[in-house]
Amino acid sequence: MVGVFLLPLAFLLYFFLYPVGAILGRGMQEAAFNTGLVQLFAKAHTWHILGQTIGLALGGTIFSVMLGVPLACILYCFDFAGKYFFRSIITIPFVLPTIVVGIAFKTLLEGPLNFLGFTNSALGILLAMVFFNLSVVVRTVGSMWQNLDPRMVQVARTLGASSARAFCTVTLPALLPSIIGAASLVFLYCATAYGLVVTLGGVSYGTLETEIYLQTVVYFDLSRAAVLSLLQFAIVYSALWLASRFTMRAETKWKLVNRPLVHLTSKHWQAWILLGLSAGLVIVPLFSLVLASLQVDGQWSLANYYRLTEAGFGVTGAVAPFTALQNSVRIALDATLVTLLVGLPTALWLARPLRSASGVGAQQFLQRLTQLPLGVSAVTVGFGFLLVFQGSVIGRSPLLVPLAQAVVALPLFLRALVPALRAIDPRLRESATVLGANAMRVLWTVDFPVLWRSLGLATGFAFAVSIGEFGATSFLANPDSPTLPVVIVQLLSRPGADNYGTALAAAVVLALIAAVIMSLAEFFTLRTQKRG
Repeated sequence: MVGVFLLPLAFLLYFFLYPVGAILGRGMQEAAFNTGLVQLFAKAHTWHILGQTIGLALGGTIFSVMLGVPLACILYCFDFAGKYFFRSIITIPFVLPTIVVGIAFKTLLEGPLNFLGFTNSALGILLAMVFFNLSVVVRTVGSMWQNLDPRMVQVARTLGASSARAFCTVTLPALLPSIIGAASLVFLYCATAYGLVVTLGGVSYGTLETEIYLQTVVYFDLSRAAVLSLLQFAIVYSALWLASRFTMRAETKWKLVNRPLVHLTSKHWQAWILLGLSAGLVIVPLFSLVLASLQVDGQWSLANYYRLTEAGFGVTGAVAPFTALQNSVRIALDATLVTLLVGLPTALWLARPLRSASGVGAQQFLQRLTQLPLGVSAVTVGFGFLLVFQGSVIGRSPLLVPLAQAVVALPLFLRALVPALRAIDPRLRESATVLGANAMRVLWTVDFPVLWRSLGLATGFAFAVSIGEFGATSFLANPDSPTLPVVIVQLLSRPGADNYGTALAAAVVLALIAAVIMSLAEFFTLRTQKRG
């Protein structure tokens, strides 16, 4: 068991804390000799950007949870035609580069929805945040909801409880850990949604990340940027710590079963309205993106897609966007393999019920440590990799980018597995032990059947996040073999309708790849559930 604890600890210490600490340490070394930094927190502007960052993150989180929890119930507890297709569709925004998501919303808000006046507004940013993070809530809560034993609710109804009371007293306490986990994850992504804020609000829009960018790139004040980075890190860690404590206290062991699905009929009109609103939020920006990619000089054309195979177009040098896609798939496969090797034993160890105070303390420490990468910008991770590994064996290795992407994907992978494993009744393990099963036999017969139910979803998320990752990859990808998100952003940054149209076509292809990935993950999950 000690070896299982040391594996993720060593991985995160060397590939996360070491690179990030090197950046913060260099900045704070300069900050130690700058007496004017104290005045930074005396300025109203600092508190304005802090309040605006937290406000946007809280708003995005609240709206995502309000829409995502009932949608999770519909998509995972009801049966209707097309629901599995819809599950895959809502996942696509999350794996797209945030800059592409921002461009899609900007085009929509400045075009067909210009009359609403949401252009360059906080409400437009909030809509994009909900669009980007809705699938996190739906899949995290839904994967737990579909496996809850419905007999507990039936008993409550038999004893006279109304449906609302049964939900509040039975279902909600069981779902609370997954809801809190999903909400904390959405908060962290909203607080670090640099691409969305810059695209929809501009670099001067006051958030911590835009201010860090301005201090670093425009004003060349590394010391102030380091202090703001530490402030962002402190906020993130505080959110993770509170979420972890609440989740640990609220978690209850529930028996997981294959929940019978309820057929969705016309009587469930509220559910159909919610499905329609959700479909509009997710599909309309994507549809706008597809339509824009099919237009050249105001005419319908596939020219943008033909250019995906052209090497030397735009700023991509000798690499065609289609070749960059092949690089993305290869790197994402390597990153997913690293995530599996580190994440599987970590998830099993984090879900084990430990009795000793030292064991519980180590478990809580590791859980918080594994979630820290969520709150640190991937740009920071990538720049840290470049700073500490440049010229080393790792820096010259083809695993450099996959390792950075694995750091980004690992927290999401664990969040998809650990709640399901913790829901296993510990008496099942005790019974197996009493009947003579050794530790490996208990692991194989008790833990792995539940693990397989969520493994496809977790692996699909890890692969999808890796293939769409841009922040860290932009620093580390070999210029001769860039990934598709890097090429997309390169094309978007250059003037010209051809560059812009090719970038949109590449974004559509990336979205289709994400849909296929998540569809396969859903298929694997369903097959394992039926076999179980």
